[in-house]
Amino acid sequence: MKALDQGETFVITRNGVPVGQLTPLPRRRFVRLDDVRNTFAHIASVNWTQFRQDLDAFVDQYPDLHD
Repeated sequence: MKALDQGETFVITRNGVPVGQLTPLPRRRFVRLDDVRNTFAHIASVNWTQFRQDLDAFVDQYPDLHD
């Protein structure tokens, strides 16, 4: 378990035949709020009204009403 906790992966075998794999779970990483803000500071803004209109034009919201 100590090796697993340190990131090692193990192949489980039955009679020498691989049947599974034991891998460590991904660890959560703390990201500072300032780093998140800086990362997304320069992305394009979304025009939500236009976005909704585009969705409505593309997706039939009421498929049962057309039968």
